[in-house]
Amino acid sequence: MPKVFEYKKYKFFFFSNEGDPVEPCHIHVRKDEKLCKFWISEKAVLAENYGFSPEVLNELRKVANENIGKIKEAWHEYFSK
Repeated sequence: MPKVFEYKKYKFFFFSNEGDPVEPCHIHVRKDEKLCKFWISEKAVLAENYGFSPEVLNELRKVANENIGKIKEAWHEYFSK
């Protein structure tokens, strides 16, 4: 489970096995038992949410967008091996 970065106590990561074939670029965010997923292309777009409030999701989407280059780079580096 490669971690890309942390923000506050939120872990931004992806799973090492993201399907066969590998799903398009995305990032998971976890804090405690809460989890969400954003598709990553030009902007971060919410795909799934399990427990985060709308306010927190907006904050996490903003953080993902601010780090979109870092996310894409980590994703492509990991899955192009």
